[in-house]
Amino acid sequence: MPRTDVPLHAADISRFAKSLARDLKQTHELEQRPPGHVELLNMLARAAGYRNYQSLKARPPAPRPAPEPAPESELSETARKALRQFDAHGRLTRWPIKFSVQRLMLWGLWLRFDARRRYSEREVNDILNAWHLFGDHCTLRRELVNEKLLARQSDGSDYRKLPRRPPPEAMALMRALRGRQG
Repeated sequence: MPRTDVPLHAADISRFAKSLARDLKQTHELEQRPPGHVELLNMLARAAGYRNYQSLKARPPAPRPAPEPAPESELSETARKALRQFDAHGRLTRWPIKFSVQRLMLWGLWLRFDARRRYSEREVNDILNAWHLFGDHCTLRRELVNEKLLARQSDGSDYRKLPRRPPPEAMALMRALRGRQG
C-alpha cells in the first residue's frame, strides 16, 4: 500500500511543543512507557490543534500563499524615498543624501546576504557590485558594518551577516524590494 504524506502545520511552535510535552508526560506517568506509534501520531495532531490523527488526515491545512510585496501605500514617506533609490530589478541606483534614507535603504542590501555563511571582502564587494549601479561598493560595505548589519574581522578578511530584527519600516521596504528582484 503506497504511503501518502500528511502535512502538519503548527502556527505557534511554542504552543505546539508545550502541548506535546504535556501529552508525553501524562502518558509516561500513567503507563510508565513511551507512547506507541499511533499514540504519538495522535499526540502530534492534537498539539497542532486537531482532534486526532484521522482528523488531521481528513483536513490537511491549506497551503499558505507566498507573501506579496508591500504596496507603496503601506510605506512611510522615508521608506518611499528609500524605495525610489532602487531600480525595477532591486538594484540601488544612487547613494541618497538624507541620512534616514541611507540607513533605511541599507536594509535592502542586507537582504542580499546569507546569514549562514562567511564572506571574503572580495565576495562582499561582488554582491554589492551586483546590487548597486553607482560604483562605490566601499561606502556601502563600510556603512553596512557601521550600522551593524555586517560584521568583519579587523583585517577585513572575514565578513558575516549579523542577525537583526528589521524595524517595521525596513520590513515594509524589504517586502517591496522582494517584488523587484530580477
